[in-house]
Amino acid sequence: MCPRNNERTLGQLHSNDECVSINEVLTRVGDKWSLQVISRLGQGTLRFTELKRSVDGISQRMLTLTLRQLERDGLVERTVYPTVPPKVEYTLSDFGRTILIPVTALANWALTYRLDIQAARGAFDNRQRAVSGTKQS
Repeated sequence: MCPRNNERTLGQLHSNDECVSINEVLTRVGDKWSLQVISRLGQGTLRFTELKRSVDGISQRMLTLTLRQLERDGLVERTVYPTVPPKVEYTLSDFGRTILIPVTALANWALTYRLDIQAARGAFDNRQRAVSGTKQS
């Protein structure tokens, strides 16, 4: 947990530098495409075209950018084979495999509580409509 106005919280207090690092990492691995690529590569090595087919809706450019970022961060390894055309495979590095534990835990949490979240959203939306209806009268 990052400090707000130097207040102590129930979670662990981090310095501003640590918060910047935390946010940077979470932004990288928490985006829509990175999570899906990490998840697919967690099942095994894939060629670029296999990966593109398995990640619904991702463009070639976005997949290329995502893979480059994950490779830069040390999470993905890229292997090029000297064939014509060149064969390129992607796999999670040993370091990249460590992220499967929290990603899987978060995915399982989302599946477990998705109905609770939907119910909370519905209740919130109903309260908002009720307040909006009152103000319009």
